[in-house]
Amino acid sequence: QVQLVESGGGLVQAGGSLRLSCAASGRTFSSYAMGWFRQAPGKEREFVAAINLSGVTTYYADAVKGRFTIARDNAKNTVYLQMNSLGPEDTGVYYCAAQLGFSVTYIYTMSRYHRWGQGTQVTVSS
Repeated sequence: QVQLVESGGGLVQAGGSLRLSCAASGRTFSSYAMGWFRQAPGKEREFVAAINLSGVTTYYADAVKGRFTIARDNAKNTVYLQMNSLGPEDTGVYYCAAQLGFSVTYIYTMSRYHRWGQGTQVTVSS
């Protein structure tokens, strides 16, 4: 099984950018679809973006479409989330998650992700 460690969070002004990384341990990274979720204070965790096993197909929440880009490098066992045009509404803890195999039916479903990172804080000031 993979272990996930996020990095790259921080404080940024509105309109700025951040790039999150999620490093996975283990030899089977390419067997996992990968996703990013976030949780704002006082709110439920929500889907942000996901990517299939090869990295060819990506999925986004409407709130981030056109601003965020998910990518993966299977040779480096890493998935990235490039976040541009950030706004205060993007503030929250961002979690990386791994889903064994791939199913377009469940790519948005939090409960279908088997492994989670510890999260990284993103704070966007207005």
